Amino acid sequence: MTSPTKKIKPLVAGNWKMNGTGADLREVRRLHTHLSKMKYGCDVAVCAPATLVHRLAAMKFGAKIMTGGQDCHAAEKGAHTGDVSAEMLKDAGAKWVIVGHSERRADVKRGGHGETSKIVREKMLAAQKAELRSIVCVGELLSERKAGDTLKVVGAQLRQSLPDTCSAADIVIAYEPVWAIGSGLTPSVEQISAVHAHIRKALVRRFGTPGGAMRILYGGSVKPSNASELMMIKDVNGALVGGASLKAQDFAGIIAAYQR
Repeated sequence: MTSPTKKIKPLVAGNWKMNGTGADLREVRRLHTHLSKMKYGCDVAVCAPATLVHRLAAMKFGAKIMTGGQDCHAAEKGAHTGDVSAEMLKDAGAKWVIVGHSERRADVKRGGHGETSKIVREKMLAAQKAELRSIVCVGELLSERKAGDTLKVVGAQLRQSLPDTCSAADIVIAYEPVWAIGSGLTPSVEQISAVHAHIRKALVRRFGTPGGAMRILYGGSVKPSNASELMMIKDVNGALVGGASLKAQDFAGIIAAYQR
């Protein structure tokens, strides 16, 4: 089957993580100014902390800069103090939500929440019900990479995290090698290509033709200086950007990889 990658509109999504107050939304305004001067062929989203989702959506950048959340609870409502439901994000104006980020999958000892792929799957179902589009993250630890288990680990996460109801319209996969996030380390082109090809094959095998149209993002120390090279890799349909998305100029520099 011929890959339809060239027909897929890329997505460049920023993950602000636990950064930003209201004053930092001026960077999104600056980003909008940068983008208004560019011709580019990708979708753009900013996944902000829950405290900023409503204010970001209220800036009314629409499809130019879409609003996303960084996580959601699997339940629609209930006694879950401190959590945010997909319905709440939708009500606040979000269009997207990240689920299964490695910083949440990580065990508590490493500062994570110990989320299993089963939990990620339940969250994605909640996002679907709320009509949010999900960015589902997968990726291996350095120890798993060194053991030669990358494709096995990523394949299992993919298989267990995705419900059968997925479609290209409501899901994006983000491959983020855990050891590359925020470390300044970037896998080789060959390593990234191998994982993205494996993900594409798995999606097509499970979902058929729709699996060939699902976007697969790369994340892990993406910056303006390497974005063009990374975004040219086959089956890389955009990027999930961490620290570089906090500054408008840097984020615009990554989006520039898709300038027409």
